[in-house]
Amino acid sequence: MADPYKVLGVSKTASEAEIKKAFRTLAKKYHPDTAKGDDAKKKFQEISNAYDVVGDKDKRAKFDRGEIDENGNPRGFDPGAGGFRGGPFGGGQGGGGDREFHFGFGGNDQQGGFSAEDIFSDLLGGMRGRGGRKQPRKGENFEFALTVSFEDAARGSTRRIVLPDNRDLDVKIPVGLKDGQQIRLRGQGGGGVNGGPNGDLLLTVTVTPHPYLTRDGDNLRMELPITLQEAVLGGKVAVPTLTGTVEMNVPPNSNSGTTLRLKGKGIPGRGTSGGGEPAGDLYVKLVVTLPDKADEALKDFVGKWGVKYDPRAKLK
Repeated sequence: MADPYKVLGVSKTASEAEIKKAFRTLAKKYHPDTAKGDDAKKKFQEISNAYDVVGDKDKRAKFDRGEIDENGNPRGFDPGAGGFRGGPFGGGQGGGGDREFHFGFGGNDQQGGFSAEDIFSDLLGGMRGRGGRKQPRKGENFEFALTVSFEDAARGSTRRIVLPDNRDLDVKIPVGLKDGQQIRLRGQGGGGVNGGPNGDLLLTVTVTPHPYLTRDGDNLRMELPITLQEAVLGGKVAVPTLTGTVEMNVPPNSNSGTTLRLKGKGIPGRGTSGGGEPAGDLYVKLVVTLPDKADEALKDFVGKWGVKYDPRAKLK
């Protein structure tokens, strides 16, 4: 992948807000809901992966220091500094553009890394204890970073990933997954040694922002442009939701900023039959929007309109 800063069209000194704004602009342009075709889908994935690297404070710092590459994978250690480059314990990426996994030294099997003792134990055939008796040892944990769309995280989905040992694994993304949430799949890491248990898979998920929906707990919020006629006269307007377009009734004489609620159109419920959490709501904020091109008839009407009122009275 190209330099993530170039993909997002920002400088390396850009602020977090500038990076987020650039991503939102590009995501809205190339999102599958608004742009069709394989090229748009590929571009959307590219900008999503770029944001996954420089949109995360820690990953951005590591990338700027040269510790990880543009795919978020750790760069090889410098042999002169006592590390290995391209060795069997290095990081890598397999099977797809939104997959990455990291390994390192100095940790323990709860952190996904090897200790020096583990490494030398492997080199010496796992001989431990008196008399060279082999002891069972848990396999290493696999760390895996995955980027999913806002919709997949909200509604739940299944993603197939390729693990470092070349196994294919279907991972269930639970309904309502939050950005940065980690999923632990026990026993899906590296194989145990001398009859020990397998390690775990630690899956960290990044959720890409939606072009017009934002999350507030289990509720969703959005701004909906409406015409002047719809604001004055009221009527039914189409509102896009996670489950498809629905019609919403706009009351007559609605101002910009009026917020209407669509019950149950937020994050889907989880386990409601067993007394779990119900679905969230979608809060729609109306934004009265004039035509892009000036309308002479409208200007003439407003110029002759005799009603006088102070819209800023509440500010005094």
